[in-house]
Amino acid sequence: LCAYGAVGASPCASSFKMERGLVRGGAFHLTASASANMTRVRRAPLTVAKAMKSSAAQNKKKKSTHSKKKNNCQKTGAAKSSSSSSSPSAAADSDLQAALTALGSDVAKTKRAAKGQNLNNGPRAQKAPASAMGSGTDVDGPNKMRSGVITSTTIGIAPSLGMPVWTNGQNHGADNHEHSHNPRKLKIFSGTANPVLAKEISSYLGMELGQITTKRFADGELYVQINESIRGCDVFLTQSTCPPTNETLMELLIMIDACRRASARTVTAVIPYFGYARADRKANGRESIAAKLVANMLEKSGVDRVLVLDLHSTQSVGYFDIPVDHVYGQTVILEYLQQKMADEGLQKDDLVVVSPDVGGVARARAFAKKLDDAPLAIVDKRRSGHNVAEVMNVIGDVDGKVAVLVDDMIDTAGTLAKAAQALKDNGATAVYGCATHPVFSPPAVERLGSGVFEEVVVTNSIPLASDKQFPQLTVLSVGHLIGDAIWRMHSDTSMTGMTASS
Repeated sequence: LCAYGAVGASPCASSFKMERGLVRGGAFHLTASASANMTRVRRAPLTVAKAMKSSAAQNKKKKSTHSKKKNNCQKTGAAKSSSSSSSPSAAADSDLQAALTALGSDVAKTKRAAKGQNLNNGPRAQKAPASAMGSGTDVDGPNKMRSGVITSTTIGIAPSLGMPVWTNGQNHGADNHEHSHNPRKLKIFSGTANPVLAKEISSYLGMELGQITTKRFADGELYVQINESIRGCDVFLTQSTCPPTNETLMELLIMIDACRRASARTVTAVIPYFGYARADRKANGRESIAAKLVANMLEKSGVDRVLVLDLHSTQSVGYFDIPVDHVYGQTVILEYLQQKMADEGLQKDDLVVVSPDVGGVARARAFAKKLDDAPLAIVDKRRSGHNVAEVMNVIGDVDGKVAVLVDDMIDTAGTLAKAAQALKDNGATAVYGCATHPVFSPPAVERLGSGVFEEVVVTNSIPLASDKQFPQLTVLSVGHLIGDAIWRMHSDTSMTGMTASS
């Protein structure tokens, strides 16, 4: 309005100025009706100017007529002349007054629109905090709005126009107001490998799984699409790279790529079972270190960090150049056994924790320490080939005790079954098999269900089909453990209390 200027003492005396959405003298909700009001206000000064021009012309004509008249003119003649010459002026003054009245009415309507009282009942602009008004400080935002410009209310643009609404110095998107209150929103998506575990994780966190579409084409190629906005969110992708390992690994890589292209703030791969973890060293010539290769693939796909559960060897953490959080799932098994000992009245001297091979001694020692510092035994074995194990002897006292075999995974169960038979041959009264990852490749079910084990305790890091079930099997959930780890990562809380192995 200031482009047209103020007219006398009209209702338009207070000037308005719009500059990059900022309004001096009040804030506007620029809805359709307010825009129409602004159009009428812009036209009103043209009518005022026309009326003023007409009034000036009539006054000039009046002065010319009076100068030509004789000084001895009669009063009646002068009165008639004055009356006749003032009639056009009075009409012009009337037009001017009408124009000013219309202008004042339009200005009043515009003011009401700015207060949320327009004809479309637009949303009322939020009032700015006292600290942000007239202080001259900067308020962060796309246009770097100076709060010193705002005198009574902050700028609010109608959501129907898809523009931002500023309240309390923050930008609340027109389509999503939650990001201002939680700039790091948490999203969890599940792959097709273990959706049941992903559902348990989300339930523990009190949220729903994100919407994702995964398809396989006729030629076996994978298609992944995220079906909701994840812009600026902390995204956690839950996917075990379990059999079929190559399929699930490739699906995880495509999921990561889809999230990066959807402008996720961070992408974390939650891998309860890390495939290729056993290929973590070069034992013979011309062998690959597949664990390192998988780590490189995950990094190149764009993942920001990785959450894993009970790696086969902790040295695999060093294969990553990004943060890796290693959670120990055997704490769930430990709690289960402690409760079982209390129910059956067993003492620590009645138990012995056994490592099925030399490589698992550190794991078994940490487990025994947590299990009331139970004694430790080791089964020495020699492997003549892949998935083929031969038990040699037992190191430690197991006679008359309940033996607890501890390993990170059970594949074909050859190692575990022969170790259990060796323990029974050496006087163990019962043998419990405990492992985090139940791979259960054939003929694992037949070996584990043969009767040599009193109970086999595993977790649900890998889903088990009905044909992999047997009477001695107990499956424990790690959903709450992983859910707690996710929340700690999202809230930048220390993981030390839940990842310590001793």
